[in-house]
Amino acid sequence: ERSRQVKVVKFSYMWTINNFSFCREEMGEVLKSSTFSAGANDKLKWCLRVNPKGLDEESKDYLSLYLLLVSCNKSEVRAKFKFSILNAKREETKAMESQRAYRFVQGKDWGFKKFIRRDFLLDEANGLLPDDQTYDILRVFHKVSVVADSVNISGQSNAIQFKVPECRLSDDLGLLFENQKFSDVTLSVSGREFQAHKAILAETPLSNDSIL
Repeated sequence: ERSRQVKVVKFSYMWTINNFSFCREEMGEVLKSSTFSAGANDKLKWCLRVNPKGLDEESKDYLSLYLLLVSCNKSEVRAKFKFSILNAKREETKAMESQRAYRFVQGKDWGFKKFIRRDFLLDEANGLLPDDQTYDILRVFHKVSVVADSVNISGQSNAIQFKVPECRLSDDLGLLFENQKFSDVTLSVSGREFQAHKAILAETPLSNDSIL
């Protein structure tokens, strides 16, 4: 028995941005991470891009964050992704993830235009930009699940086959009715007596509890 199984490759990447609070990028301007992949032999190269002051007028009060497919050896790739920010304890906070696998082609990105409000991110009380004595640090943590090619797999059923015996209950009951052995009731009809079995008579349409 053969079936098709979808292979999913999962990996993660952490992007550290030093002195994030001093970023001079204006609205629409971009910072890009180094390229990364699932492994040394993986032909898919990715990077993260962030707009520290939003992508456009609508998102100027937010940090915009995207996953970009830099290079690819196939026409398209489908992937799910999750972004989060690591706090001082390296715990994931403010996580957002795609609800489905998105279609990427080379040079295409997907993400969140309103990933997190800038005022919330920059507020020291929230602990999202831990201070390393000399500078503040923004740690963006990213998880990717890439849908690889489907593969054929072989399987063997573990089902146990057995033969169901032919049902002979009706024949056996008929013989029991004709056989007087172990009879427990006597019927008198027109002066003739018949030996019978209460259990069988109780289940016949014409019987009722009075004969028992």
